[in-house]
Amino acid sequence: MTEPQEILRQLLTGAPLSERQSQAAFEQILSGLWSEAHIGAMLALIASRPGGPTVDELVGGARVMRRHVTPVALPAGARGRLIDTCGTGGAPKAFNVSTIAAIVTAAAAPGRVLIAKHGSTSRTGRGSAELMQSLGVNVAATPEAQSRCLEKLGVCFCFAIHHHPAMKHAAPARKALGFPTIFNLLGPLTNPAGAPRQLMGTYSASLADKLAHTLARLGAEKAIVVTSHDGLDELTITDTNIVHTVERGAISTRVLDARSLGLTPAPFESLAAATLDDATRIAREVLAGAKGPHRDMVMLNVAGALVAADAAADFADGVAQAASAIDSGAASRTLDALVAESNA
Repeated sequence: MTEPQEILRQLLTGAPLSERQSQAAFEQILSGLWSEAHIGAMLALIASRPGGPTVDELVGGARVMRRHVTPVALPAGARGRLIDTCGTGGAPKAFNVSTIAAIVTAAAAPGRVLIAKHGSTSRTGRGSAELMQSLGVNVAATPEAQSRCLEKLGVCFCFAIHHHPAMKHAAPARKALGFPTIFNLLGPLTNPAGAPRQLMGTYSASLADKLAHTLARLGAEKAIVVTSHDGLDELTITDTNIVHTVERGAISTRVLDARSLGLTPAPFESLAAATLDDATRIAREVLAGAKGPHRDMVMLNVAGALVAADAAADFADGVAQAASAIDSGAASRTLDALVAESNA
């Protein structure tokens, strides 16, 4: 057993953990073998280091989180078509772009893409779990019910708190610290259904690069990790986007301007949701076909998800598919079906 004092002494020198050390530490933490004081100290030392967690630390922690997750069983032959749109958070919160995009993506590519949307609550009170619940989705649905939603509808919602029971050992330390830690980055790397494809947004260029390399090391089949030049954790119409594509271990990077796809730029203020009721209204309006910046943001992120799933030839094709899914009513019907099936 690696003693926590040994890990903490190394971190105090400023030296990061190797992948092996990270795996050992997180395995012990999630097995309940570390005290709250030791857990808090490790999390704080990693968070306070210039640059934050390293790729080795993220890879090691993610491997352990994946071993401890409560899984969602997949329909036969579904794994290669499975994607998640969960991001890291940590940026100024607009509306629930990735959550709405998950529903539209499933509607845009029935039979071609499955979405296991992983998400949680938010300090704002309008995270993905709060929004899904407000829309009528049963966020406490069992893994069996989630699997049924995937098979019948091509989309399910995986509420993180129900899939990571071992996190109870770290919860008191995280709550006491009161600031984001490496666990905020490990969650999006730990999809309960084991999605091999992902659209992941994050809040900085350096972290986007780090997460792309982490996903490559973890064996992602295809992932797109994005951030914007103005610090949003989504593909955005407020500024240009940095897009890292991870495919079978290789990483390529490009800059994407939503204007090149016929989408209209808009200021962040036009995208903000002040309350959960406001976020719910925006979601329903987008799914009902309302035009404007909220729709454009969703279509851009649906395009990213479809490209990551190899269900769109490029972003322009993805935007067109998103528009068709919304305007045909398929996206709205998909939400209605998810509400009904998750509550069955």
